[in-house]
Amino acid sequence: MNQGILYGVGVGPGDPELLTLKAARLLREADVIAVPDKGAGEQTALNIIGQLAQGKPLLHCSTPMTRDQAVLDRCHDGIAREIADILDQGKNVVFITLGDPTVYSTYIYIHKRVLALGYRAELVPGVPSFCAVAARLGTSLCEGSERLLIVPASHKDLSDCLDLDANLVFMKAGRSITELQDRLRERGMLARASMVANCGMEGEQVWQRFEEMQEPSGYFSIVLVKEGT
Repeated sequence: MNQGILYGVGVGPGDPELLTLKAARLLREADVIAVPDKGAGEQTALNIIGQLAQGKPLLHCSTPMTRDQAVLDRCHDGIAREIADILDQGKNVVFITLGDPTVYSTYIYIHKRVLALGYRAELVPGVPSFCAVAARLGTSLCEGSERLLIVPASHKDLSDCLDLDANLVFMKAGRSITELQDRLRERGMLARASMVANCGMEGEQVWQRFEEMQEPSGYFSIVLVKEGT
């Protein structure tokens, strides 16, 4: 029996209408859909694909929110082995992931492991969250010769990023939101910052002026800081 193929499919930032035609086709054709599960019942990517998952066998993949690399390695190794067992049955697996699988995605660690085991795996792009955020704000990410820097807000040191002459995107800013506000205020950059939380999802919140945001923000929060003029 021929081995199946693993597809790492980006399902976009939250709005089901931003799912690509290719993603929808692969989901309809999939033998098994692998679903990342960060615990507490949070399966955002599964909610996005909705009825496309109806009647499909689901492989729930535990991907805990931890920085303990040993724990993460064990989880990723285990998921890769489970997927390999399904591929050995000649079945195709679609692993769904928020946004795009090449941008700060848990899936990429599974992808590398499955390839290393000798199986075929393909990446299928999706709409990145920061593109959806810029559209929601009604602005561009970059124009002309402007540069764009994308940074996880939890990065250990933002000093060099803030010094760069570029438009800045801070992803997954939830727990770091107050610190990020403080750092931007210190640099005189806060007035040029905007933010969207849960873009395209239930509970979406938009701040054209990031400095006006006072309440706690969730994990899916993105801050855009434009260059000074």
